[in-house]
Amino acid sequence: MKRLLFLVPFMALIMSAGAQQADYAAQARALVAKMTLEEKASLCSGRDFWSTRPIDRLGIPSIFMTDGPHGLRKGVDAGFTTSVPATCFPTASALASSWNPMLAWQEGKALGEECQANDVQIILGPGVNMKRSPLGGRNFEYFSEDPILAGHMGSALIQGEQSQGIGSSLKHFAGNNQETDRLTMSSEIDERTLNELYLPAFEMAVKEAHPLTVMCAYNKLNGTYCSQNPWLLTDMLRTNWGFTGLVVSDWGAVDDRVAGVKAGLDLEMPGGSDLNTQKIINAVNGGTLNVSTLDSVVASVVAVTLQLHATRKVGATFDAQAHHDLARKIDGECIVLLKNEQHILPLSGNKTIAIIGAFAKVPRYQGGGSSLINATQVSNAFDEISKIEGNKVHILYAPGYTPEGSTTDAMIAEARQVAGHADLVLLFTGLPESYESEGYDRKDINLPGSFNQLIDAVAGVQPNTAVILMNGSAVAMPWIGKVKGVVEGWLGGQASGGALADVVTGRVNPSGKLSETFPVKLEDTPPYPMFPARNGKAQYGEGVFTGYRYYDSKQIAPLFPFGFGLSYTSFAYTGISSNVAEMKDMDSVTVSVNVRNSGAIPGKEVVELYVHEQQGKVVQPEKELKHFSKIDLQPGEEKTVHFTLGYRDFAYFDASVHNWQVNTGNFDILVGGSSGDLPLKQTVHVTATSILYPILNRYSTLNEVVKNPRGQTVHDDLVNVMVVSLLGNPSATETAAAAAARKKTTAMLGSLLGDEPLCKLIDFSKGVFTEEKLQDILKTLNQ
Repeated sequence: MKRLLFLVPFMALIMSAGAQQADYAAQARALVAKMTLEEKASLCSGRDFWSTRPIDRLGIPSIFMTDGPHGLRKGVDAGFTTSVPATCFPTASALASSWNPMLAWQEGKALGEECQANDVQIILGPGVNMKRSPLGGRNFEYFSEDPILAGHMGSALIQGEQSQGIGSSLKHFAGNNQETDRLTMSSEIDERTLNELYLPAFEMAVKEAHPLTVMCAYNKLNGTYCSQNPWLLTDMLRTNWGFTGLVVSDWGAVDDRVAGVKAGLDLEMPGGSDLNTQKIINAVNGGTLNVSTLDSVVASVVAVTLQLHATRKVGATFDAQAHHDLARKIDGECIVLLKNEQHILPLSGNKTIAIIGAFAKVPRYQGGGSSLINATQVSNAFDEISKIEGNKVHILYAPGYTPEGSTTDAMIAEARQVAGHADLVLLFTGLPESYESEGYDRKDINLPGSFNQLIDAVAGVQPNTAVILMNGSAVAMPWIGKVKGVVEGWLGGQASGGALADVVTGRVNPSGKLSETFPVKLEDTPPYPMFPARNGKAQYGEGVFTGYRYYDSKQIAPLFPFGFGLSYTSFAYTGISSNVAEMKDMDSVTVSVNVRNSGAIPGKEVVELYVHEQQGKVVQPEKELKHFSKIDLQPGEEKTVHFTLGYRDFAYFDASVHNWQVNTGNFDILVGGSSGDLPLKQTVHVTATSILYPILNRYSTLNEVVKNPRGQTVHDDLVNVMVVSLLGNPSATETAAAAAARKKTTAMLGSLLGDEPLCKLIDFSKGVFTEEKLQDILKTLNQ
């Protein structure tokens, strides 16, 4: 695909890094063989808050890591109250709205340069968790509600960072979707939903970008802490996806360190305590922890340490102004034009412009918590618009509210007066800093009441009003019908003032598309009213129906759909074709789409491709994003975009076989400029030849097939689970006739009794099948 062509030059780099990593792995194993038990155990936790422990006698250095994900946050004092000056780039929700992986790569490269200049070896990010609800307090740090968009943007960012010889830490693995009670909450996610929505972005990033580290989340996943979940950290991450790097805990996420070692958690952070070190030593000496397991964990730590120490660039520097300019360029593609009635934007002609809102001079440009950056400089929209339009228009100003979000009758009256003397109003609002931060979730999706009051007041006297928003996640807009323009500026980083000025003045044609759905009201959102959960278990009852998948299935019209965004020009989708009309599931199909700039100025369009299965065997979303490409078109220019679709584009996750499966049938390939506007359709018939996707699969033996990855078969599991276990797996010596008989028996029993709990057999058999016999079967299955 064209949108991934920029990755080609870096394939040699990736292959070289892979070879080097193998050498470092061998060196690490040799060093581990020389260590004492105490030295091995010591390397399982950090030296202090940010660095690993060295072993001087073996030449093993310490490496330093610190926060990201959209800027470097390296403290300059013990209390971490001050951090080094660094470029604050657009946050993830903004960056994803560019739908441009090349920009993510450029941002990552700049972040890598700043890490090298500050002697940082690992930057903690990016975060690719899904946005289950717009209330998520950390949503500004996450890319999207869709795993395809999040996966590609995260992968590109990682590749950019690691091209500079530093390591990325892909986070928060996994199911970290709320901040409320995040240290103890269990994300209860069924296997299909987990694999279709909450794991694919991680899988894509691991396989495409090869991050050197993955950070496990605070929360539990289906009852087991992520920091000690072997299914998550070993079976899925390492065995299925082939991850070979270092697994690090989120800071303070470790519950049982010995269990974590067994599960595949390599490094506990922060360090500084020997308590868990001694527990590991005691476990080895007591025979409850194998030395070989400990050796494997320590080798991972040492291998990554050696690799990152070798790629240190002593004396490196970075160009702060160049990075600021890059942040402005990137944010220009992140801004989303949501409404533009009567072409109120861009600014034109000799007019009097009223700029209203404290955010115009004191911008909201980043979120709170561990990602808070000490920006090298900060631009504001008022000054930048004045620089661009100062000789063309007369500019008025009124704050309307304080930067904290409060207002008074006098401030609103002043804003009304200023608005009444202008030809057009640019009204800057959004969410104050206290509304969005790591550590807590939002209470609603509304702007502060003072902001809504101000918008109503200004729009009441000035119909030519455009609202510019600064926020990290979706917000409600009860005033949407009263204003002519709406610009979603997100949390655009330190150069957001300049980027917003570029867009509203027309120096940059907006090309951003929403990375998440904007609902009309909170009650329309998929997990409402169960988000955030507060009883220790977050039940993901909406299953695979989250984000646009939910609004489609419930036929709820959102305020703005996923993937939506306007331009100052227009685009026509003129044709679609495929190289084949029929295919087998393990083959591929190439779809070609023609798009023309039908307007009068140059512009960029995001071409979005979704797949709809006409008659699925399981309940599925109406459509799902599978591919996208951003193209640049001159007026009247037409381009052809090619997409290649394969097995996973047509598959769903079948929990009964713990793998991906394609059904034989017709699939509609839908293409357009947003999830709500897909004018092109091409139908392809896919024939299923195999139910299993070709991946390493741990569920291969009799007992493993029946066991749920979260526990053992129990008395109220369904009969078909036992039937599949006992009759669904062939033996090595089974004849064809025996296999046919087994399949026939399996189908018959599954049809008759498949949905009944095992314990019901006692009642149905009238005492022939006893509780004792059931317990004997369960004991056999769970051995």
